[in-house]
Amino acid sequence: MAVFSLRFMLFSSLLLNVLLILPSLSDAKQSFRPKALVLPISKDASTLQYLTTINQRTPLVSLNVVLDLGGQSLWVDCQQGYNSSSYRPARCHSSQCSLAKSNSCSGTNTCGVIVDNTVTGTATSGDLGDDVVSIQSTDGSNPGRVVTVSHFLFACAPTFILKGLASGTKGMAGLGRTRISLPSQFSAAFSFHKKFAICLSSSTSASYNGVLFFGDGPYKFLPNVDVSTNNLVYTKLYINPVSTASAYTSGDASSEYFIGVKSIKVQDKAVSLNTSLLSIQSSTGYGGTKISTVNPYTVMETSIYKAVTKAFIKAAASRNITRVGAVSPFGVCFDLKTVHGTRLGASVPTIDLVMESESVKWSIYGANSMVQVNNDVICLGFLDGGSNPRTSIVIGGYQLEDKLLQFDLANSKLGFSYSLLVYQTTCSNFNFTSTA
Repeated sequence: MAVFSLRFMLFSSLLLNVLLILPSLSDAKQSFRPKALVLPISKDASTLQYLTTINQRTPLVSLNVVLDLGGQSLWVDCQQGYNSSSYRPARCHSSQCSLAKSNSCSGTNTCGVIVDNTVTGTATSGDLGDDVVSIQSTDGSNPGRVVTVSHFLFACAPTFILKGLASGTKGMAGLGRTRISLPSQFSAAFSFHKKFAICLSSSTSASYNGVLFFGDGPYKFLPNVDVSTNNLVYTKLYINPVSTASAYTSGDASSEYFIGVKSIKVQDKAVSLNTSLLSIQSSTGYGGTKISTVNPYTVMETSIYKAVTKAFIKAAASRNITRVGAVSPFGVCFDLKTVHGTRLGASVPTIDLVMESESVKWSIYGANSMVQVNNDVICLGFLDGGSNPRTSIVIGGYQLEDKLLQFDLANSKLGFSYSLLVYQTTCSNFNFTSTA
């Protein structure tokens, strides 16, 4: 009997320990906090827009949305086919409305926000709400465990505002400087660094995706290239006190990302410019240089465009590159047979956007400056933006491709890599096919 009692006591003690451990194991699983998140980015061949996929609602639905680097929030079409048991409207005067800086209230006691289609420059009002969003975590090398944000704020938009977006897309995903943009909400939900990084692929093939990271590095690409390690050049991010988006009032600061370009060089020679155009006018918000995923190519104010293209044509001629007639939408084109190829694309004069010092420069090589328009002609991928544009230089998507850009929102700085072609990799070489 004593032996039985001893065995029973030992068994009871063991059972109690197991029962005490089980909740802690369950809690550990539920309290998993990723250090970073990852989304794929594709390029639509027809519109040249960059797309990503958001998994939203209950049950989950995969939505293709257009990526908008300077956009204020996620907005989706709720007019057609939005069904979700977990959707909640944001009630007027709630904390969600304050977060979104909403100043309107509908008859249904739902606060309203501006929905801005930055591709077409049109805007409308929408309802603020929240719903479930699921996304994959990452260790910087591979996708990992799927995590969920139960109450992700977004704007419900009418169907007509989709006009001009790539076929099959249901809205836009804003990465801008607001408290309800994707980077802000993900960093708040999982308490990681308020940073994100984009790497746009030049390919329109469905098999070759670029990548969007939320959180800090590493940012690794095959074959084992960590772009976040000693491969980024840093510059300050500037806030335009007046929004350049179509939907905002003049009193709102811009949610877009501006950098301080001070001068431009072509083949190491400074281009003569009206440098006042490179600064942001505090009273009007005109001028300056911003980065955009919505513009397919870099757009320059007319006098800047003419000065840069004149210098480029002269430098190209010194290499015996023959100019030919323009092919819309480009104004400066060349005979492809007279242009040699290199690992960094066409062998043409390098264009440098110089920032706070000579060592901080954004170098644009042939892979990002030249666009082959047919079998015989290659064109400079820069466009004339007219004599009085809101922003003097808009760096477009083509000039961002196969470069990693890290936006550090907490410290207001941008880290950018050289062309990944230098490291014999590309933005499509993130390993989406295996899991961490």
